[in-house]
Amino acid sequence: MTNDTLTRFLGGSPGRVILRLVLMSLLVGLVLSAFNIHPLDIFDGLRNLVHRIYQMGFDTIEHIVGYFLLGAAVVVPIWFVIRLLNMGRDPR
Repeated sequence: MTNDTLTRFLGGSPGRVILRLVLMSLLVGLVLSAFNIHPLDIFDGLRNLVHRIYQMGFDTIEHIVGYFLLGAAVVVPIWFVIRLLNMGRDPR
């Protein structure tokens, strides 16, 4: 991969992207700590979610697909319009 391809893939220079990720990680970690949420709580919650879905049966999967389609009906057009508006701009 050339440097230009890597920069396009990352959305900026590697150093700047790493710095942004570090700062955002610190900010999110601070917020989660303020709410007394720990990483294991998140993983336990996901595990419990999968277990409850399995216990409730496949009817829940139908509900999840419905929620996904409902959200996608809003998110995808907004994303598409934003991409169209940003097409003429400089990618930086």
